[in-house]
Amino acid sequence: MEQLLVVEDEDRLGRFIARALRGQGYDVDVARTGPEGLACALARQYDLLLLDLMLPGMGGADVLQELLRHRPEQRVLVLSASPDVDVRMKVVELGAVDFLAKPFAVAELAARVRTRLRIEPVAAGPAAGAADNWLEVGALRLDLRRHVLVLVDRTIPLSQREFLLLAHLMQRAGEVCSREELLADVWGYTFDPGGNVVDVHVRRLRSKLEVQRIETVRNVGYCLLAS
Repeated sequence: MEQLLVVEDEDRLGRFIARALRGQGYDVDVARTGPEGLACALARQYDLLLLDLMLPGMGGADVLQELLRHRPEQRVLVLSASPDVDVRMKVVELGAVDFLAKPFAVAELAARVRTRLRIEPVAAGPAAGAADNWLEVGALRLDLRRHVLVLVDRTIPLSQREFLLLAHLMQRAGEVCSREELLADVWGYTFDPGGNVVDVHVRRLRSKLEVQRIETVRNVGYCLLAS
């Protein structure tokens, strides 16, 4: 049974979400403050965390950032009543796997949860020359179990989004990946949400590599050099 954590300060809404998800067959815990939610998420391994942004004690964005610093593989679905596109882009850039605006229908919430639980970490592909739990392209070695990059004698931690993005580029090494393709396969978007979320994460990846390995293909996307 999948384990979920709902971090929601509004008591009635938190209980409503938990009851609805338990009815779908999930094991659900509820936390009502930012510090409590962070402590619960670090103390137990959850398959998905549903996180409100407006929390007492510690804002949801801060909880998200701190949690992913310790557990970059943690999947987080953000719930928020904010209509601001910048807010949505910020949490996605921080590493959230999805954003659901309040108010929402139970059916939509259940569908989003099912979708995010169904998406597994990227598996190794023959195009990247991977074996077992590794993807390898040139000097880059990506550990698919620990979500870290091994570069020569350095082990480099990655956020969940950085890991998924690099894995996609490595599987398509030597080929151009469009921004639309990356938004769909790495972020799960079937539309362009606006902003420069892909470019921001590519810059972060580049900063962690010793030399330039990700080329920009103007007006198209990016290409990871095969050697």
